[in-house]
Amino acid sequence: MDSSAWRLLALYLVVLGLLAWPLGRYLAALCEGRLPRWMLRVEAPLYKLAGVSPEQSMHWRSYALGLLAFNAVGALAVYGLQRLQAVLPLNPAGMGAVPPDSAFNTAVSFVSNTNWQGYAGESTMSYLTQMLGLTVQNFLSAATGMAVAFALARGFAARRTDGKGSVGNFWVDVTRITAWLLLPISFAIAMVFAGQGVIQNFDAYKTVTTVEASASSATQMLPMGPVASQEAIKVLGTNGGGFFNANSAHPYENPTALANFVQMIAIFLIPAALCFAFGRVVGDQRQGWAILAAMTLMFVLAVVTVIPAEQAGNPLLPPLGVDQAASAWQAGGNMEGKEVRFGISASALFAAITTAASCGAVISMHDSFTPLGGMVPLVLMQLGEVVFGGVGTGLYGMLIFAVLAVFIAGLMIGRTPEYLGKKIEVHEMKLTSIAILVTPILVLAGTALAVGMGAGRAGIANPGAHGFSEILYALSSAGNNNGSAFAGLSANTPFYNALLAVAMWFGRFGVIVPVLAIAGSLAAKKRLPVTAGTMPTHGPLFVTLLIGTVLLVGLLNYVPALALGPVVEHLMLWK
Repeated sequence: MDSSAWRLLALYLVVLGLLAWPLGRYLAALCEGRLPRWMLRVEAPLYKLAGVSPEQSMHWRSYALGLLAFNAVGALAVYGLQRLQAVLPLNPAGMGAVPPDSAFNTAVSFVSNTNWQGYAGESTMSYLTQMLGLTVQNFLSAATGMAVAFALARGFAARRTDGKGSVGNFWVDVTRITAWLLLPISFAIAMVFAGQGVIQNFDAYKTVTTVEASASSATQMLPMGPVASQEAIKVLGTNGGGFFNANSAHPYENPTALANFVQMIAIFLIPAALCFAFGRVVGDQRQGWAILAAMTLMFVLAVVTVIPAEQAGNPLLPPLGVDQAASAWQAGGNMEGKEVRFGISASALFAAITTAASCGAVISMHDSFTPLGGMVPLVLMQLGEVVFGGVGTGLYGMLIFAVLAVFIAGLMIGRTPEYLGKKIEVHEMKLTSIAILVTPILVLAGTALAVGMGAGRAGIANPGAHGFSEILYALSSAGNNNGSAFAGLSANTPFYNALLAVAMWFGRFGVIVPVLAIAGSLAAKKRLPVTAGTMPTHGPLFVTLLIGTVLLVGLLNYVPALALGPVVEHLMLWK
């Protein structure tokens, strides 16, 4: 990794830390309900209109039922908008109804914060569908993930308990996260994007004359639309669904190097801030620092793997006389599928960021990465996207691994395991096992089904190990709610639309429900005082144990599948 790549990584981490620290203080206040009076007065009519009592804390089951019902209604709304968009307003390009299987897949995708897109946005979705359906769900799905993280943090922080397992009020959490966090920050980011050249309009598509002399290509259709407003929450909420098919590689979505850097910062901003917020909520900021340290170390490891892999290029080309060395005349390395405006370092860094978080926005085609370079985004997703992860999902996913880590440590030293003063017992470990195993089961079973059926194999454009990697990547992306793809797989078919929708829905809510159950169980327990025999969970030893648990338990399920895909493909380059 050259010096410019190191400088970019260092600058990114420094800016991220400087912005996330103060935001973490605000998130802690938001979680604990410590809001200014004017905010409380503004939101009070909303609760009255909805018949919600903001002071009433909900049992975890009620919290989960409210969350599931809310998201189910959201999925129906997005599906209906797509099917009816041909007769609805704000459709200057005259887009027809989205086919049922694609509409179903897209509805589940955006509600689950996956934002997998089997369609080209500029030729499929009207402005109304993009705004009222997709952009609204970008906000609400992000708020849902953060609400679950708040509930789990409250479970750990509860000192005095009534034994009922109350974890907060879902309706209040979603309202406050959306109104007082996501909306104002998204507005500020959208203004920055608009200033950099991201378009924001309701104009009809424009036909322009190109500079080419050929009469057959003298004109080009340029899509328009309200892009900046969707782009901001796309990255801030770790959603990833682009207004255009090319996503953040499109100059209308990502016009400058500054806009690209802001996008990368926005993706990790809330996940990093939530670590600081968690430490404040539980009353020990060192706990948040430990979680953040584990995430950062794994992220740096991923970056220093993917960038050199892409800078090294393809070993099969030099014997053919192809010069891949970087020079004043060429970028060098594997430039296939990269964002030529930003180069290999920024493209590879973006790939690591977007797959470490559950974002899925892309500025380069991951399908064109080298086998080892492409394996890094794949592995980051398969870890459960806990390396910063999505807004809320990254924190609660890492906390689940922390619970498992202290359980393993407790077995080794012969003590009843506890984390943050809460005993970790059989009930919590059963729920932890479910939360950790749901996604690997969906990914591996779905991959096996796709490989074993003709309808699944029909989508493969590159037979062999790489074709298997394309399917494995698609299911890993769907099951872990990422949304990026190895685009060589033709997945906009009834088979894949249905299969991936199932993986996305259960990959999201099949984890959320046991996490809320854990939160309720912890909230019902008294918080024990720290004693001489309490295992410290804020030092280097625990950080190392946590990283080891994530790498071994999170990745071990996928080793055979990775061996059949990217590992074999890499070895084939050196045969």
